[in-house]
Amino acid sequence: MSPTVLREGPFRFFFFLNERGEPSHVHVVDGRKTAKLWLRPVSVASSRHFAAHELTELLGIVRLHQTEFEEAWHGRFPSAS
Repeated sequence: MSPTVLREGPFRFFFFLNERGEPSHVHVVDGRKTAKLWLRPVSVASSRHFAAHELTELLGIVRLHQTEFEEAWHGRFPSAS
């Protein structure tokens, strides 16, 4: 199960439950496009099929909702970084 943290436009932001040992991050999907975005500092960890302008948009969304994502991360993984 991967809990959704935010839906914005065509994008679904979520966590995988088995990633406790990694730094805080969020995954995003839009159809067959996927990306993993670090929360501190906000940056692209990996991406498949997103165009550069879409990644720029995603980074902006993450910056806008960074506090919400971090609170959700630490709520799910209390002892994680």
